[in-house]
Amino acid sequence: MFVFVCARCDAELTVPLSQVSLPAHARQKYGNGVQLPVLMESGTFAVDPDPWGGPWRMWDEIDPGEAEARGIYAPVHAVSDSTPGAIVIAPGDIRGTRLIPEKRGGACCGLDGADGPNMACEACDLPVATRVDDCSLWQAARLSSDAVRRVLVNGVHAASFSWAELAEKGESTPPFEPIATWGGRLGSGHYWSWSPQWEAAAGQALAHLLVASEGQPVKVPNGLTADVFQRALDALLPAGPPTRRAVLAGPGEPSPGAGVDILLVPVHPQTGQTWAPAGPAASAYPVPLPLGVWLWLVSPQPYVPVPASGGVPRDVLRDYPLPPRPNYLFRADRGTFQHTLVRLPDVRSPWMRTILENLTQDRSADIF
Repeated sequence: MFVFVCARCDAELTVPLSQVSLPAHARQKYGNGVQLPVLMESGTFAVDPDPWGGPWRMWDEIDPGEAEARGIYAPVHAVSDSTPGAIVIAPGDIRGTRLIPEKRGGACCGLDGADGPNMACEACDLPVATRVDDCSLWQAARLSSDAVRRVLVNGVHAASFSWAELAEKGESTPPFEPIATWGGRLGSGHYWSWSPQWEAAAGQALAHLLVASEGQPVKVPNGLTADVFQRALDALLPAGPPTRRAVLAGPGEPSPGAGVDILLVPVHPQTGQTWAPAGPAASAYPVPLPLGVWLWLVSPQPYVPVPASGGVPRDVLRDYPLPPRPNYLFRADRGTFQHTLVRLPDVRSPWMRTILENLTQDRSADIF
């Protein structure tokens, strides 16, 4: 485990933390006036390899060679010019800091980090972190990589779970959930929706599926997997008989058979490594999915029982009526899709650049 200290005065700024993989929804902006929960589990941290927040540079101000050196292979509206490698933690895990009032940004319901670091070390006043808790943003504190350093606690690293342990004990992420609203005309409330985490995970995976398609039609498994991906794949790829087949694969699942081109596989939540098969399937393209989403896809649950009431014993879960489903078709998160796609070198191919141009011109609005 690690604690993070101020780079100037060595004051401790966090509780002891274990490193995990950065969630796929870390950069997601969801809905309008939505109250999203905390991004990181308490006691954990993740490193964001890409710059985040201002200052910004417009695309026409950046040389293509410089953009590719930053890992960006296609045009974007603007590029963050901040320092990469921020340490992302739960806001409740930060210590020894104070808010900088003049750095509140342009947010309406909280802090959005638009003005740069908005938290300073109490001991020496060095700006060390950015608190984010505005509506439609996941709540987090981002420690600036050039303002803090990590210190190993007790000289011990936390052991990572094996794939077998994750397959047996990992928690799956339900595809539907109630979304809390914040500050509306009628006050706070909620509505039933597809999970924001699923939408972000699908945006990330869809970018990889396009690369894996090589410009040919792709067929994914029927059921929920098709609900999540097939409509977007059919809209973005050429029509015709499927020539590339994708299947779910991972720990505890049967080995993929012959003729499989693409594998939908889990990402280790601690190490960030993508599960890799042995044997002939090792040559298939691995499309990463967060473990919780992958677990639900391979073992879907028809519904989630809720606490019973109205004369039923307290320890009984009511299994009727079934929870409501969203009243719209699944849509992948546009921002996560674009952020992922422009960072894959294959996006330089002409047919993929056309997809990006259509996305910019809102021709793909019905699938995002």
